[in-house]
Amino acid sequence: MNMTEYQLLAARTINPEQPDKEKLINFVFGLAGETGETIDLLKKIIFHGHDLETNRDKLAIELGDCLWYIAGIATAAGITLDDIATRNIEKLRRRYPDGFDPEKSRNREEG
Repeated sequence: MNMTEYQLLAARTINPEQPDKEKLINFVFGLAGETGETIDLLKKIIFHGHDLETNRDKLAIELGDCLWYIAGIATAAGITLDDIATRNIEKLRRRYPDGFDPEKSRNREEG
């Protein structure tokens, strides 16, 4: 599945009666909640001795929930996930043209 297909399929589950501004609020609150659930799971894996291998599916589900909310924000704002991904890779290429470099990470221009 590509990002365009995902965004179109995810959009089928967005409430069409909700105004776009309300959708944005709903999606950003939902993203914060799902991010919290992802953080909590990783906290348990990193600090409480839970096993990543046995929690990999749960992590994928939580990340999928985050992706759904990101796709919703993008859809309500009229932005494609493809455009977001392309712009992000372009930024990363400018920032790290030869791949990640700790020195460039410490001494980089924002943006």
